Amino acid sequence: MDKQDAGQSNDSAILMEIIRAQTEIAKLGLDLGGVMTFVADRVQELTEASGAIVELAEGSEMVYRAAAGIAKGQLGLRLNRAGSLSGLCIEQGRVLRCDDSESDPRVDREACRRVGLRSMVVAPLNHNDTTVGVLKIAAAAPGFFTDGHVRVLELMSGLIAAAMYHATTYETSELYHRATHDSLTGLANRALFYDRLRQCLALAHRQSAQVGLLNLDMDGLKPINDRYGHRAGDAAIRETAQRIRRISRQSDTVARLGGDEFAIILPDIACRDSALSHAGRIAAEISQPFAFEDRALDLGASIGVATFPLDGTEPDALIEQADRAMYETKRSRKVQRA
Repeated sequence: MDKQDAGQSNDSAILMEIIRAQTEIAKLGLDLGGVMTFVADRVQELTEASGAIVELAEGSEMVYRAAAGIAKGQLGLRLNRAGSLSGLCIEQGRVLRCDDSESDPRVDREACRRVGLRSMVVAPLNHNDTTVGVLKIAAAAPGFFTDGHVRVLELMSGLIAAAMYHATTYETSELYHRATHDSLTGLANRALFYDRLRQCLALAHRQSAQVGLLNLDMDGLKPINDRYGHRAGDAAIRETAQRIRRISRQSDTVARLGGDEFAIILPDIACRDSALSHAGRIAAEISQPFAFEDRALDLGASIGVATFPLDGTEPDALIEQADRAMYETKRSRKVQRA
């Protein structure tokens, strides 16, 4: 096979992957947050980039609403729109490429260093004739991306734009709601959770306040799915979400992170005991009787607690501590049942 044939074969393989991606996106339906996460993951794989990001323009800021690879830990990050390549892409509505962030005057150099990128390509995301965000691929090395990578990025950004159109035909505010909320429960999704957590911790640091973080896993969802089917499982997830929201304060952020995992941000708590007490009230509320189509379903939850600044001052440290505490609760219950 000569070089031209090899190139054509590679192009065909990538095109087939994009067609497969269209099928997967169709399965996600109106879950725009899920679509953006899926596209970020796939475009990183297809371009062999170090990372990929979906940024939405919100006022004077660009917000990371989906992230993969080296950028995954920056989910929810907010950066100034002015003085960034993403902001310029929004303004000009066309694909822009940076071969070296250390010498390109169009980029936010400090933000690039924070993410760990040296080269990138950004493609506009259009909704209702307005550029509302960008799809970005990033590499840790300078001069990484080729014209072929740009073509892949353009095709994948088109998939997000199509999903935006199908998810909502309403105003831009509805678009942001779809992008930041879980389609099954209506709760905040993972991207919005990280965004809110970053903002809440920054405010708490300035005000010397305490913040509680609860990580919650449903108990017994798999047996419900296995015995009664996924309709019953979805009903159990929705009911759990409603019970958490019902028992939480208006100032709290309740999020579904995926599957049977939820998280709750408790801003401005008096002390750690306040977070522990709230976790107890949520667990008691979830365990109340629940029936789906005349079938009694057992609902329960294991909850882990972490507090700022006692258990950490950064989002990842707090999430890790709450996760460990949740698994310790789950293990101790298994021991008690045994």
